[in-house]
Amino acid sequence: MLYLSRFRFPDGDREFDFLMSIKRKCYNTYYPFQIFPKHRFEQIDFEPITILYGGNGTGKSTALNVIAEKAGLLRDSIYNKSNFYEDYVALCELETELPIPAGSRIITSDDVFDYMLSIRNLNEGIDVKREALFDEYLDHKYSSFRMTSIADYEQLKKVNKSRSKTQSGYVCSEVMGNVREYSNGESAFHYFTEKMEETALYLLDEPENSLSPKRQLELVEYIGNAARFFGCQFVISTHSPFFLAIKGAKIYNMDEDPVDLARWTELENVQTYYYFFKQHEKEFE
Repeated sequence: MLYLSRFRFPDGDREFDFLMSIKRKCYNTYYPFQIFPKHRFEQIDFEPITILYGGNGTGKSTALNVIAEKAGLLRDSIYNKSNFYEDYVALCELETELPIPAGSRIITSDDVFDYMLSIRNLNEGIDVKREALFDEYLDHKYSSFRMTSIADYEQLKKVNKSRSKTQSGYVCSEVMGNVREYSNGESAFHYFTEKMEETALYLLDEPENSLSPKRQLELVEYIGNAARFFGCQFVISTHSPFFLAIKGAKIYNMDEDPVDLARWTELENVQTYYYFFKQHEKEFE
């Protein structure tokens, strides 16, 4: 499925004209200006799965965030915009094949981290309350409480409840159970699958972060099926060989000057893995 068909970044001439027109000299940076012209990266023609590959500083995440802003996609975490961000986005051009579905979103590493942190904080709060309820149970169960007025009714209910239940039964009835605290990798995988629905556009910024190789392969399969059978389109920035190897993915190598299309086996990151395992091949026999 294609929602995005083409995206154009302003070329060096358009950037220069804009920067000359504002005549401001008090800024150390004009981000996100002056990033993509260095590598003559001006246009993306999308497929159902499009991948942006490149080293740190090549602008993979910037490209995703600019596209997300231009397309009006949902996002969970706040993105720190520069003084010139809106000006830059206004100079970009977006072409669509179909209207972008309302549930479309960008998912970043910050989103996943915030999700894992929220679960951890929630569970810590539940643990504190649980400890207090353990003490409360013992106090009520073995107290010599006697009801003397209607004001004691709520206390009486707690005493009777504690005497009719086990300690764990009492605590479970008084506090919600833990939100299951997965490992980081499990939580990250759960976040992606929870956020991604049918028939939508998704921009994923380095989804391999916090995922084990096994979980990466599971997410790769999930993405492939979502694109093939459930009307989803993906634009992914990644270094991971597992994501780079997605069948049918169109890969832009942002390490090249000018940026060009590449097969996943040609990429430096993938070849580094290849030669490493080739060097240790006998150890697997």
